[in-house]
Amino acid sequence: MQVETALFFETAEQIYGRVFRAFRPRTPIPQITVEYRKFANATSRIRLENSQLRVEISDLLEGAPAPIQEALAYILIAKLFRKVPAKTFVARYRRYLNRTDVRRTLHLVKQERGRKLFRDPAGQAFDLTAIFADLNLRHFNGLMAQPQLGWSLRPSRSTLGHYDPSHNAIILTSLFDTQDTPEIIVRFVMFHEMLHLRYPTEHRGARRCVHTKEFKIAEKQFEAYEEAKSELRRYLDQRSRANG
Repeated sequence: MQVETALFFETAEQIYGRVFRAFRPRTPIPQITVEYRKFANATSRIRLENSQLRVEISDLLEGAPAPIQEALAYILIAKLFRKVPAKTFVARYRRYLNRTDVRRTLHLVKQERGRKLFRDPAGQAFDLTAIFADLNLRHFNGLMAQPQLGWSLRPSRSTLGHYDPSHNAIILTSLFDTQDTPEIIVRFVMFHEMLHLRYPTEHRGARRCVHTKEFKIAEKQFEAYEEAKSELRRYLDQRSRANG
């Protein structure tokens, strides 16, 4: 016997209207517009202005099943009203994004549409290419293929480094590219990002494990591991005090 519910026959606008009513039962439902845009990833945006609710969703999600659209609606409208969305909706949405076919599509689209902007790896104080090559020999027998390397455009204190698998690039914060930065810090953060190539993110249902057990064990093989962590904490604390 086939069970059908109203959910599967609703338009996107109707889904958002129903979810809006769930959050604001006494507030008139605004005029709702849902648009699918060619974003570089699964980005979604929502805003409420002058009794108009405007939702912009990545076109990568246009063909997503109705329950996924509903989960995203609960997540976005909860964010709009500064509420915490129910864990069931968050888990449902994450499981969908973690599906192998969906991740593959997101990866390919990010390559095609996204641009990776960064500075040359030969910085003012450190050459990331030379640091990568040395760490590659010391820890990976020189067998790791070099990805794109570069310094971030802005000196971020929150994102010290990251590996972008879609563009195969390791980017370190330009905050480190100064003469007063201990080299061990730059080497440690570079090594950390190199491990992301060796131990890719694992996806388990709704869970996304970035730092696996194997990753954490390997990270401790860095020379002067404890010293590097201590220097990094001291450096960041010092920077925080200097910036008030």
